[in-house]
Amino acid sequence: MSTPRPLTFLCISSYFKGEAFLRSCKEAGNRVFLVTSKGLEKEAWPWDHIDETFYLEEDANQHWNMPDLIAGLAYFMRRNKVDRIVALDDFDVEKAAHLREQFRIPGMGQTTARYFRDKLAMRVKAAEAGIAVPAFCDLFYDEDINEYARTVRPPWVVKPRSEASATGIKKVHSPEELWEVIHQLGDHRPNYLVEQFKPGDVYHVDALTVDGEVQFARSSQYLSTPMEVAHGGGVFRSHTIAFGSEEDRTLQQLNAQVMQAFGMQFSASHTEFIRCHEDGQFYFLETSSRVGGAHLAEMVEMSSGINLWAEWAKIESAMARGEAYTLPDIQDDYTGIIVSLSRFAHPDTSSFADPEICWRMNKEHHIGMIVRSGQRERVLSLLDQYTERVLRDFHASAPAPDATNH
Repeated sequence: MSTPRPLTFLCISSYFKGEAFLRSCKEAGNRVFLVTSKGLEKEAWPWDHIDETFYLEEDANQHWNMPDLIAGLAYFMRRNKVDRIVALDDFDVEKAAHLREQFRIPGMGQTTARYFRDKLAMRVKAAEAGIAVPAFCDLFYDEDINEYARTVRPPWVVKPRSEASATGIKKVHSPEELWEVIHQLGDHRPNYLVEQFKPGDVYHVDALTVDGEVQFARSSQYLSTPMEVAHGGGVFRSHTIAFGSEEDRTLQQLNAQVMQAFGMQFSASHTEFIRCHEDGQFYFLETSSRVGGAHLAEMVEMSSGINLWAEWAKIESAMARGEAYTLPDIQDDYTGIIVSLSRFAHPDTSSFADPEICWRMNKEHHIGMIVRSGQRERVLSLLDQYTERVLRDFHASAPAPDATNH
């Protein structure tokens, strides 16, 4: 009886991330190939866990040439059977879906991928499934936009359909201001939408789904959202909410509804909701079929013991082999994260000496820490103290970038 061949995973990442995924995927007995940008070849990829790396040049807008990627993969597949394609970064979800469709490789296709990448598709699908979303409108038909401006109370935000984080978002307060922004978009306006801005508390649920069922989910609340930090400066913070609380139960249920409605079968996911100050209701904001950024994966791991990157790789490997996946034991600690730009290239954080600190950021011109405790109040107290000190002694800010496609 012949030994089954190792499975071949092609991992795509236009950003330096997912090192734990690559290690875990290789340790599961797979062949691991990486496609990334030429400018990332000097990064500290886990080279001993990658069989071969292929590089693509970026154009002026930091985009890859898809025909080149398709042609390169076609040549590679003459002598290598690719079993799975995995997008490690949000910007690569559509690339991976395109390749799966082109080469008929199992996994998320282009239609489903849209629900985890295109903010307009997300809102349409969520609304169809009865999940509350802020009032929104596409920017296709002028009269629809005018009707929206007449019937939906401002302020509104104009946001790109396919950008990550707070990139390219504009806040407007009147129909005149809305049309001014739309006219500035020119031919790019179909790539944007307008949505009612609802002041409230923003939450995120970081999860793992297997065979269409959410196997793990951790609910957290931003103390300062990515949008607030990107547009107003300040310090990024998030923390684990009270286990088993009304908020936690509602968020877990909403996340499961989103995953089911959007057709998620197996992956990591990062989903955001807002609890509106005005009516107390939770509204769906957006989701993605990948591990959350801004080091939220580390915060989740310190809280639960679950490394989202590593477990995602194990899930992908198990699904490809037709095997069962078993989630490790979960711990329940409260954690919080604080991250800020620093005016110092290598900030000295030795003055932060509390035993609750379980992770420190190591990146030029950044300062960041994760704290962990059995008491949520202790986590919140430390985050408040650290925010005051970081703002006073370390903080720097930079303007939010415009969208890369405008």
